[in-house]
Amino acid sequence: MSAQRVFALPRQHSLLLPAVINPFVHDLKLTKADKIKCFLLGIILVPLRAIFLLLVLMVMWPVSVMITFRQSLSGAVEPMTGWRRFLHKKVMTFLGQMYFFGMGFRVVVKGKKASSVEAPILAVAPHSSFFDAIACIEAGLPSTVSRSESMEAPIFGRFLRCVQPVLVSRKDPDSRRNTILEIERRAKSGGQWPQVLVFPEGTCTNRSCLITFKQGAFVPGVPVQPVLIRYPNKLDTVTWTWQGPKSARLLLLTLCQLYTTVEVEFLPPQVPTEMEKKCPIKFAQSVRSVMAVSLGLPVTDHTYEDCRLMIAAGELTLPMEAGLVEFTKISRKLELKWDNVKKELESFANIACSCKGGRITIEEFASFLKLPLSPALQELFTLFDRDGDGTIDFREYVIGVTVLCRPANNEQVIQTAFKLFDIDEDNCITQDEFSCLIRSALGVCDLDVNSLFTEIDADGSGHITYDEFHSFALTHPEYAKLFTTYIELQRYQGLQGGDPDCDATLPYFCTASHDDHQEDSTSDKKDD
Repeated sequence: MSAQRVFALPRQHSLLLPAVINPFVHDLKLTKADKIKCFLLGIILVPLRAIFLLLVLMVMWPVSVMITFRQSLSGAVEPMTGWRRFLHKKVMTFLGQMYFFGMGFRVVVKGKKASSVEAPILAVAPHSSFFDAIACIEAGLPSTVSRSESMEAPIFGRFLRCVQPVLVSRKDPDSRRNTILEIERRAKSGGQWPQVLVFPEGTCTNRSCLITFKQGAFVPGVPVQPVLIRYPNKLDTVTWTWQGPKSARLLLLTLCQLYTTVEVEFLPPQVPTEMEKKCPIKFAQSVRSVMAVSLGLPVTDHTYEDCRLMIAAGELTLPMEAGLVEFTKISRKLELKWDNVKKELESFANIACSCKGGRITIEEFASFLKLPLSPALQELFTLFDRDGDGTIDFREYVIGVTVLCRPANNEQVIQTAFKLFDIDEDNCITQDEFSCLIRSALGVCDLDVNSLFTEIDADGSGHITYDEFHSFALTHPEYAKLFTTYIELQRYQGLQGGDPDCDATLPYFCTASHDDHQEDSTSDKKDD
């Protein structure tokens, strides 16, 4: 029995699956008893609450008009003072509390809110619902970060102007930079401006974990007060995320509850160290860790870009959750941008379009490569299959292509592979030459490689030129790694006293490809 093959690429723990696979799904299941209860309570509560909420809005509207009278739509230049600030801080806060009380919310506040001097920025998490505005009310209506388009919304646009938000514009290419500068200006005003409240996750989750915190709120390097928000209810009618009930249904179900409990907890302000002041990402991670410990939740490296990939996966007829890759970690460790990952998703969809659940089996992998199962192909599949479940998901595919295939797909390997195929050294590969080497390499005498040859032979001339071979190799990096994996297997078998009838050119190619595998062997060992 031959010794067990040792893989050149060890599994790096930092690239293993996260504690929570999909934090963007909410499966709301109502039992028959829940439906009956909601119906009976809804008949009475919904009309009464609707009337009460309308009355509160009728009072809030003229107050908000007074506060924002002669205020610029583009945002206030200076903070409100005098009677405007009194109406904003006292009256509007009270009316906001009445509004959520009318919706049936029972708010429990824990801890003490810091002053704007002690903590100019409030970071609220986990962000899971449009009802999270309760945290803003309980914090005394601090400034928020909002899209400039929201200021034009009827009624609520006027209410939003009362908090003097930091505006973000999709039309302005410098909007992100300007937003961070404005947050920094307000945070370092010495208490003249109201506190700035942010939801650092940047999108809604199901509260099963804390995803990546965006660094904008942590750039100023000032103390940040973490604010936790919980909904400890038996029936979750508030979670509004990417895969789950629509907002209208959640609103109606919430109004049908006798009451809905929400807890808002103010933790002690977190003061950044000198290193964290210089590195906002570390400060964001530090604050997130404190909040995660208090909540008893794990942290993951998902972010809003994962949600965009989910949408893209759905458009490619894949399950939406197939697009989840923990984008923050993958982009940082593998140095990939969103567009690169999107292209890999499209390539993955071409292979996985016929699979159920958006996972590739070894048979589908072989079918995509237009090759039969062989030891080299099985080993390549095993290298992709990081969790060993016999399938490749999109996350494993991205890591495999980036870490395994692309480093092996270099000019030296392509040139050497072409020379190996070009038996008569006439600078082109005939179908007989191509078939002969492939059959020999895979150990299949009656292998039909016509479809693969035709795909490489772009001009249909009946022979493959170097340019055609090179172009195909660059767009199909899986073959390069399959080729070098085959060579590694031959070398391994030779060292173990295996089949001595290797191709005469094999020693030369082993030498040529050795450096490439040395690079591969360390490419999956990047520091966390």
